[in-house]
Amino acid sequence: MKIKHLQASFAALFLASAANAAPAFDDKFRQLEELLPTPNETRTASGAPGHRYWQQRADYRLRATLDEAKRSVTGSGTVTYTNNSPDTLSYLWVQLDQNMFRADSDNRRISTLPSREAWQVRGNNGGNDGVKFDTLKATLEQQRFDGGINIISVTGADGRALRHTVNKTMMRIDLPQPLKPGARVSFNLAWTINIPEANVVGRRTGYEKFDDGNDIYLAAQWFPRMAAYYDIKGWQNKQYMGDGEFTLEFGDYDVQLTVPADHVVASTGELQNPDAVLTAAQRDRLRQARDAKKPVVIVTQREAEAAEKGRSKATKTWHFKARDVRDFAFASSRKFIWDAQAIKSGDKDVLAMSYYPKEGNPLWERYSTAAVIHTIEQYNKYSFDYPYPTAISVNGSIGGMEYPMISFNAGRPVKDKKTGELTYAKGIKYGLISVIIHEVGHNYFPMIVNSDERQWTWMDEGMNSFLQFLAEEAWEEDYPSRRGEARNIVDYMRSTNQVPVMTNAESTLQRGNNAYAKPATALNVLRETILGRELFDFAFKEYADRWKFKRPTPADFFRTMEDASGTDLDWFWRGWFYTTDAVDVSVDGISEYTVSSKDPEIEKAWQRARKQAEPISITDQRNKGMPRRVDAHPELKDFYNANDDFTVTNKDRNKFVEAVEGLENWEKALLKEGKHLYLVDFSNKGGLVTPLVVEIETKSGKKTIERIPAEVWRYSPKQVTKLFITDEPIVSLVQDPYWETADIDVNNNAWPRKATPSRLELFKTERDPATGNLMRDFRTPLKKPAEKSAEKKAGE
Repeated sequence: MKIKHLQASFAALFLASAANAAPAFDDKFRQLEELLPTPNETRTASGAPGHRYWQQRADYRLRATLDEAKRSVTGSGTVTYTNNSPDTLSYLWVQLDQNMFRADSDNRRISTLPSREAWQVRGNNGGNDGVKFDTLKATLEQQRFDGGINIISVTGADGRALRHTVNKTMMRIDLPQPLKPGARVSFNLAWTINIPEANVVGRRTGYEKFDDGNDIYLAAQWFPRMAAYYDIKGWQNKQYMGDGEFTLEFGDYDVQLTVPADHVVASTGELQNPDAVLTAAQRDRLRQARDAKKPVVIVTQREAEAAEKGRSKATKTWHFKARDVRDFAFASSRKFIWDAQAIKSGDKDVLAMSYYPKEGNPLWERYSTAAVIHTIEQYNKYSFDYPYPTAISVNGSIGGMEYPMISFNAGRPVKDKKTGELTYAKGIKYGLISVIIHEVGHNYFPMIVNSDERQWTWMDEGMNSFLQFLAEEAWEEDYPSRRGEARNIVDYMRSTNQVPVMTNAESTLQRGNNAYAKPATALNVLRETILGRELFDFAFKEYADRWKFKRPTPADFFRTMEDASGTDLDWFWRGWFYTTDAVDVSVDGISEYTVSSKDPEIEKAWQRARKQAEPISITDQRNKGMPRRVDAHPELKDFYNANDDFTVTNKDRNKFVEAVEGLENWEKALLKEGKHLYLVDFSNKGGLVTPLVVEIETKSGKKTIERIPAEVWRYSPKQVTKLFITDEPIVSLVQDPYWETADIDVNNNAWPRKATPSRLELFKTERDPATGNLMRDFRTPLKKPAEKSAEKKAGE
């Protein structure tokens, strides 16, 4: 560190100087108006819905039968579509998402893997390439499976056939009369759908086979659903290829599901006919659950096991109704145990419920319903009160998928090899709690805050992952969260295999990192480091409240957060959401200054001390003791030989008197304070501007944090120099000491530089004996045998 004595004017000291600006100025703080749509009467500049905001409505009356032998659903029903738009519509678009399993689907035809290596595995003999069993099985089963929604008929309210055209995963219905603004139309549908095997072909829907001959059916996208029509997009009729999820309209559902008589059905909505499908004992338990403080088992394990063995050939019809939902899903199985517990959400009574097979215990009976309740309690804090009468978690082999009031969640114990008892590892436990929080949390985003998932995955997955992180933090201390902390995203943000978050759902790379982890992390950084919790929480809650039961776009979110927080965040949205830049701030240099008192007695003593602190030159060292002329001839010495450059003269004293004569008393006092001033050079190597969070440690061991807003980069986005003033010398300085900004290289964050601890691996290289070519590396960490055994056991 350079140490200098400052003689310059005091005004210049307190400016944070911008270092050499780049020849072409890159304005990281330019406004987003060039990218965002122009505000209008539908969507305002503040981010709120405009006074002419509108959205369509679709109400359904559906009847369906589950054929367990054929593993299919046959359905029929009436859709009533209300045109609340200012536009006249001559046709309607309907989603047939399960057509992704048809042979002519885009999804089937474009199916690829990222590289040849993804298909290949190396045999133990180091020889031929091969295809993994599960990869080949899935590919063959997809080709064999007769998938898709088979449309039997489309008729008008008068029973006459309506002209319709199926285009892969979309169907257009041509209306006999144009649908005017404010008008509604009803049409009838009949269809069948084969249910895929979830573990092999299924995606978000399917059946799971058990060794006892029974199945669990998870039914989603099982009926033709109205596509969305809205002001920004018009018809959202982009083909469904698997990743861009669902964009739907709100409506009321009246659904009757006919299933084997010994099945238990979990569903969107409220059960309308418990007398017809439940025993008297089960109905009594359900009533008890409405006031219960802990889960009440509605269908017991003993009852489920009896049903598993009985396999009734009769049927029962379960009747459900749901209001103001955008979709409808259900699960059905004779294997289900069912428990329920009441929770208050605002002034609403909600039943939190779980459905699971005996194979899910003891994990599910302990954690599932508790996790559902915890989710509602936590999400209510940051958004709005959960408005629906039920919230359901169902155990099935589908990893995690969400629908209004119901979610499908994987995760079960495994049998201990020695005792045969069901047990679970730590990862299974917390994985289950996390997936339930996440999927139940989707009721808020996007089931109520109804963003366009087909277009912007991050608007539901990223926001929900952020709230999931907050809920996990509230579950227990040191919860093993995967997403949310800034430090967990740095590997992704330093990689080159990225696309901006603002990329269409079907074009994202590394979907989990791009659409879940990065936006969740961005929101956490915004909350903790940039806005602070109070401003952020108010603004986020305002966004949720403004757009519940409506369809927001990214612009509505960005604008609302700025409007409600009173903070210009365009630089933040641009960097985190529109680019692949990363945070990488380097501490490049530091210079120390102390203020000159102008008093020659003090200043020349300071200069003498500095001179004496300098190392003696090698020449002076070697010349020490050599004969000198002035020593041999003392008459050559005069005044300057008796006094050095640091001797105070009357001239110096008179100059000091003249200098301080015109100063105010406060200026004289400032000269005597003895402050230490440091100019610290920071460079932005990652491209993403960020607040500076600087920890300063001084000579006495005292540590302080200086938080400098990101606007410090506004004049020079590549390099800045910041002034720090302390009472005593600085001994160390660290940028981002808590790893809160997602800085991808902490090695350059400190002065003086700190060594980074790591582990050395020894490895040897094998060569092909025939050709002499390098084959592969066998790397062996420097670990003791005991460490290896412990790691192997933990991995199992």
